Amino acid sequence: MTDADIEEQIFALLAMRQPGATLCPSEVARALVREEGAWRERMPQVRQVAQTLAQQHRLRVTRGGMPVDATAPGGPIRLGLVP
Repeated sequence: MTDADIEEQIFALLAMRQPGATLCPSEVARALVREEGAWRERMPQVRQVAQTLAQQHRLRVTRGGMPVDATAPGGPIRLGLVP
C-alpha cells in the first residue's frame, strides 16, 4: 500500500460524508486491507500520511475537536476536511 493509496482513500471516504463530518483513521486502513486484523499494521502509515496532509493544510486532524499531530500518542483522532 502506498501513501498515495492512503491519501486517495482518505479523501474518497470523506467525500461520502456529510459536510463537516470526520472519520477515524482505522476506517481508512480497514477499507484498504481486507484481511481480518491486518489493518492494524497499517495504522502508523495511515497516521503518517494524515499528518503530512495536515502539514500541507489539506486535512484537519483532531482529538476532542482540537487540532493535534496525527502521529503523537494520546488517544483516538479524527480526520476531516479543512473548512
